[in-house]
Amino acid sequence: MPVTLAGDSQARAASRRFYSELLGSSGQMREVRELIDRVADTDVTVLIRGESGTGKELVARAVHEASPRRERTFVKVNCAALPSELLESELFGFERGAFTGAIQQKPGKFEFANHGTMFLDEISEMGPPLQSKLLQVLQDGEFARLGGRQDVKVDVRVVAATNRDLESAVAEGQFREDLYFRLNVVCITLPPLRQRRDEIRRLTEFFLAHYSQHYNKPPMAMATDTLRLFAEYDWPGNVRELENLLKRMVILGTDSAIRRELADAIAKREMRVGPIPVIEHAAQAPVTPAAPPAAAAPPPAPVATAETMTPPPLCGSLKDIGRTAAREAERQLIYRTLQQTRWNRREAAEILGISYKALLYKIKEAELDKAS
Repeated sequence: MPVTLAGDSQARAASRRFYSELLGSSGQMREVRELIDRVADTDVTVLIRGESGTGKELVARAVHEASPRRERTFVKVNCAALPSELLESELFGFERGAFTGAIQQKPGKFEFANHGTMFLDEISEMGPPLQSKLLQVLQDGEFARLGGRQDVKVDVRVVAATNRDLESAVAEGQFREDLYFRLNVVCITLPPLRQRRDEIRRLTEFFLAHYSQHYNKPPMAMATDTLRLFAEYDWPGNVRELENLLKRMVILGTDSAIRRELADAIAKREMRVGPIPVIEHAAQAPVTPAAPPAAAAPPPAPVATAETMTPPPLCGSLKDIGRTAAREAERQLIYRTLQQTRWNRREAAEILGISYKALLYKIKEAELDKAS
């Protein structure tokens, strides 16, 4: 979300607290913050990767704010928002007469970002000719305006972001390999929100307080049932989707419509996905050494399987039946994974792609802790 960056130290301290708050406090995000702190005071090029809405621009601004260039300009360009011809003139400017309508010289974004930071969002959408020109800027710190004969020298720190697989784009010839290596000096990967569900409540409280103040609305308290829906929802739009949903909630002053939307989305997902398949690579996962025989835990209580489980009576709505089947499939998957890791919960959480806290909650909810 956009933040006005003031020049005084108090405003900048508040800005850093803002970024720190939004970046989260989970183990994965602590690693991201530590990496930002390590690279910020250098001029090294940074590549930020992650799904759409995970906060790549937020990380880019945090890098700029923690760097010696913080008093200079932060310039953002979305490479997917403009056709290749317009993007070139936007980035590098043009001379008078370079094309029809170029009635006067126009500096490009790189000149505006001189001594500051340039954030190139969706870098994978940049065409091959522009990739060559960007490579020249990264290598030599100079470029020529469109229609120009002289090179322009700049001192710009480049931070790029993408939600695509750049390695595949390089293999398919859509992205220059030498540019990829120039950009990928330091890579910061942002996990999707569904992999850090333990942060949803804190982010929810932050956005509710922020937008209540912004729109001059009374503070809202989130109902427990709504928070439960938030924890179950997959958030395909990640933090941006959460932020926009809470903004709408503050403006409308109610969460009833949002509760219906999330409940329907969760039910459709459960009906579409059905029983969760066993992860194929779980058996090949590294196994923690077993404890000595004297300290071995008693064998776990048997858990119902597809062969031994008595089918539930076919009554109630399709939605209820789908939820029941999904819960039982999830329970079996967690139990098998725990068996394969010899009840190493942290290892099991990594295999299942959920946080450690989320796994502990699901183990307790499914009463699997009694079987361990």
